[in-house]
Amino acid sequence: MSEFDPADVDALLARELSGFDPSSRYGGSAPIGGLVTNWRELRGADAAERWNALRAWVEWWTVRYNIPISVVPNCWWRHGNIVEELSALHTAHDAAFDPSDAGFGPIGWHERLAIATPRLTRAYGGGCNNGHKPTKPRSWTDVTDEQEWTAWTSQAHAE
Repeated sequence: MSEFDPADVDALLARELSGFDPSSRYGGSAPIGGLVTNWRELRGADAAERWNALRAWVEWWTVRYNIPISVVPNCWWRHGNIVEELSALHTAHDAAFDPSDAGFGPIGWHERLAIATPRLTRAYGGGCNNGHKPTKPRSWTDVTDEQEWTAWTSQAHAE
């Protein structure tokens, strides 16, 4: 049996508490949970890792929660609006189940899930039941009259 050495405990505490300021009223800035993915700005170097992480989570989640294909189709990854919703749920799930959570995260995540499920249902609408059918993307090309826009934005409109 080894002998207790108080210096070992002091060294361990010093290492664990390095950077801790007892007079600070602010918590740490270390990220909680998973990494947020901004799909709009995702670049090739990170793409495979992020897509694979999301896929693994979506496949686990849809099985675990028995999410029907009418809510999350098999081609979910080809529908940008569904990707955004699922990605947000994934990130919230990781944060809610982070070991640093005080215990309210899981119920908060389930409350968010209840709110997100109708949005997912509306986002998809069941159009790919017999194979993926791409939605026609909205475009702003040649829609806005630039002279009208400039005239409008040069006034405050605070009536």
